[in-house]
Amino acid sequence: MLYHRSTIDVRFYELDPYNHLNHTVYLAYCETARIEAMDRRGIGMSELDERGFRILLVDLVAKFIAPAVAGDRLDVATEVVAIRRAGHDWHQRIERDGRVLFTAQIRAAMTDRAGRPVRVPDFVRLALSR
Repeated sequence: MLYHRSTIDVRFYELDPYNHLNHTVYLAYCETARIEAMDRRGIGMSELDERGFRILLVDLVAKFIAPAVAGDRLDVATEVVAIRRAGHDWHQRIERDGRVLFTAQIRAAMTDRAGRPVRVPDFVRLALSR
């Protein structure tokens, strides 16, 4: 199954009033890493759209374990853990120097451009499973 690592540096403007990375930014980092992983497998968002498909998140479970701060260099591990009939499940974790700061379990659904659920097309299934 797909496994990908991204590196992201925390920027000052992403901090909350307590000088911690704002909780919403963790989700943006995860989305950035998922898109990057898909791009590297040849199934980026523009490729999917050209073929008439979309990926929508339908469920997200997030766990905040420890804060990140300005200047931290974070690793985002992204993994597809299951491919179902009309979607796929992802696990992601954000780490600093090997210490897990955040985890996310994500369920995504495949749809057509109108938002109707569709089977995961073979080209997506293949890209996510290698």
